Amino acid sequence: MSRHVVVIGAGAVGAAVAMRALQAGLRVTLVDPSEPGGTQAASYGNAGWLSSHSILPPAEPGVWKRLPKWLSDPLGPLAVRWGYLPRALPWLWRYLRAAWTWPQVERTAHALRTLLRDAPALHDEQAAWAGVGHLIERRGLLHAYLSEAQFRADARAWEIRRAEGIVWEELDAQALREREPDLDPRYTFGVWVPETGSCRDPGGYVAALVRQACAQGAELRVTRATGFRIEGGRLLAVRTDAGDIACDRAVIATGVHGRALAELAGDHVPLAAERGYHAVIRDAKVGVRTPTQFADAKMVVNWTDHGLRAAGQVEIAAPLAPANWERARILRRQLVSIFPALPKDEPQGTDDFWLGSRPSMPDGLPCIGAASASADIIHAYGHGHVGLVGSARTGQLVAQLLTGSAPAIDLGPFSPQRFA
Repeated sequence: MSRHVVVIGAGAVGAAVAMRALQAGLRVTLVDPSEPGGTQAASYGNAGWLSSHSILPPAEPGVWKRLPKWLSDPLGPLAVRWGYLPRALPWLWRYLRAAWTWPQVERTAHALRTLLRDAPALHDEQAAWAGVGHLIERRGLLHAYLSEAQFRADARAWEIRRAEGIVWEELDAQALREREPDLDPRYTFGVWVPETGSCRDPGGYVAALVRQACAQGAELRVTRATGFRIEGGRLLAVRTDAGDIACDRAVIATGVHGRALAELAGDHVPLAAERGYHAVIRDAKVGVRTPTQFADAKMVVNWTDHGLRAAGQVEIAAPLAPANWERARILRRQLVSIFPALPKDEPQGTDDFWLGSRPSMPDGLPCIGAASASADIIHAYGHGHVGLVGSARTGQLVAQLLTGSAPAIDLGPFSPQRFA
């Protein structure tokens, strides 16, 4: 009888793990209390960037100097619920310390590059397997700057990318205007990264992967995993609200909910919920031709099957705190400022806004590897801002661990025990 693996979490990572585990001949049960790819999922509201060049950690040396300006700017990319700040401070301190020097940033970038390299091709393969190949597009990604000087201010980050084999094309004002004719003329410099890609419907993509996994023999249990039954270091079952599920292996792929399960698997991890918003203009007639990140607004704009989506913002707040929809309205206003021909009337409700939580580790690296309490349990969460793009390689790596094969990359930097 083939080994039975319970994949806890049916998001982007869990779906990729299920696909690869099935291909490896394992019996698969997915456990998730909610609809795969539904509006509650981080994958649903993702910007849709398959950015294999997103190898820099969110922080960088000296970023602490910018925090007062960001926090005082109502249009800024970072917001803090002040009542939550005392609880968030230990994580924020680790976040800053993990990128205190450029050599630290370079080590993180090298590790992330091994995880993200060739990601668009892997997503092409996954989408084709699920019958939704049209959702993955390979037109590259664009960074838009107000000026060449603003780009040169990021020179160290781009040189780190160059050292990792990433190439790009620089666009002057005329070339940028030819590529993006609807763009406000204040943007005069661009960087196009051809190896990258995008997804037109991240939530629909994940849902399709789970549907295909079930069609290939996986079982989906709509319940919440609560722990593990372990004896003598061997996993016997995953505990759920609906009873135990006997199994030989388990994967923690629950995103922001992974911390409690990690503790039960013997590992303390500083996993945090880093909240982000998006705004969609459904009837947009103008917008980007290439999915674009705007350096000044710190947001990504991408066409999706739901409309023109602007995604970004970092909000530090309690995971279940009510949404502050003003953060999403800020994204929409910035979007209209960038593309002046868009409709300026704001929606009365919040149907075109979304809030989700990125599962983030303070050093910018996910946790991928065996648990301390039992090598039969694999950690696979904490991807932060690279959850969608990093999910495909993570699925491959976890399947290799489940079958006893040598991982394709060095998993040392991603060890769940690195915080012990």
